[in-house]
Amino acid sequence: MMKELMILLFIHTASAVIHSLKCNLMISSGVPNAPEYLIMVNVDDVLSAYYDTTTKTPEPRQHWVTEMMETDSVLWEMFTARGPIYQYYLAEETKNFYQQPRGVHVIQQITGCEWDDETEKMNGFTTFGYNGEDFIAFDKDSETWIALTPEAELAKQDLKTRTEEYKLFHTVTCPSILKNCLKHAESFLNRKVLPSVSLLQTTPSSPVSCHATGFYPNKAMMFWRKDGEEIHEGVVHRDMLLNQDGSFQFHIDLNISSVTPEDWRRYDCVFQLSGNKEEVVIGLKKSLISTNWGKSKMKNNEVNTTPIVVAVVVLLVLIVIGAIGFTVYKKKKEKPLTSSPETDCELSERLNSQTIQDPAHSVDTT
Repeated sequence: MMKELMILLFIHTASAVIHSLKCNLMISSGVPNAPEYLIMVNVDDVLSAYYDTTTKTPEPRQHWVTEMMETDSVLWEMFTARGPIYQYYLAEETKNFYQQPRGVHVIQQITGCEWDDETEKMNGFTTFGYNGEDFIAFDKDSETWIALTPEAELAKQDLKTRTEEYKLFHTVTCPSILKNCLKHAESFLNRKVLPSVSLLQTTPSSPVSCHATGFYPNKAMMFWRKDGEEIHEGVVHRDMLLNQDGSFQFHIDLNISSVTPEDWRRYDCVFQLSGNKEEVVIGLKKSLISTNWGKSKMKNNEVNTTPIVVAVVVLLVLIVIGAIGFTVYKKKKEKPLTSSPETDCELSERLNSQTIQDPAHSVDTT
């Protein structure tokens, strides 16, 4: 019954697609090594264009955007011309967000629209955040600004004068831009890419994770089977994540504590992508599992032998000095040590966990 329910849900979500245009803007002060202003535009949650005051150069982030710059330059010119100027509009309408004159201030605006290509329904949205917390939101039903904290009551008064502009952006400007972008990005957004699937394990006693990355679109299923039948006991599904290139990744864990070595061959992991008949199947085999605990052991052994090697070298040096009967003294100016950059563990690299995180860019609402 559970499997049939999952299949019905899978078919439904595969048929209805929610397209979106999301503009993320941020202005900040008191934050070291951060741009004062940045904007990012995401089409269907994929970073498509970016600008900040450090580079001062609007950047296309997808091939279809680069092509659009040549064939339909109006949208790109709108972004390059109005995007940087919007910094001053954003600063002006959020001037009363600041709760203290000094210190760190980060103001974020997320605005855009979503379109259901099945029902043709379009929804607009705008939310402001202050120092990492939701601050003010536009309610599309009542067409009013909602203060999400007591401190936001005063600040929302400045936004009331621009209510009509935001309504126009939500209902006319944004939908028009989104549909235009979808026209140019059609081949990119309609592509179907199967993932790379691998088995991962952090320790000998931890669950085995079946990890799929690089697939598109995000309408996909992955499950563990035993003797060809889907299983749910001992299986944990993890959230799907967006990769930097616009593809997706996710993984499901299988608790193998009660699985005997003889029964491993009865298990496999299956990945299914909507609209693609081909399945990706990987069997539960120790030879296919990537780990990092084996290499950690080897590194520990290497560390343990270091004092012995150092002691032998020091002893040989002392013997040589005693044999020749003199000492050499040389002054050296020590140079400060530079620390090596931090790196993720090998397992994390295999998981290709990321997050996105270029901040998002926006189109002016005026």
